[in-house]
Amino acid sequence: MTKSTISLGKRDVKLDYPADSNNLLEVLEQHQIPVEYQCRSGYCGSCRLTLLKGEVDYLVSPLAFIQHNEILACCCYPRGDIEIDL
Repeated sequence: MTKSTISLGKRDVKLDYPADSNNLLEVLEQHQIPVEYQCRSGYCGSCRLTLLKGEVDYLVSPLAFIQHNEILACCCYPRGDIEIDL
């Protein structure tokens, strides 16, 4: 994984996503950005976010149902720079 930038659309904030991070949820938590979550494994869908720009990959395929423009922060990481509706 390469270093990426995460833009938080509603907050006009940009965060660095370090190359050694495990997932998007972990990085948001490190920056004290509150995100709902339960299982941390892609089962429940509580950490569902809307992806506005960019692409993500998944560490494991999520079992929770997600729409085309949605991502699960607990089990994804950015392919490059992304913007999320948060």
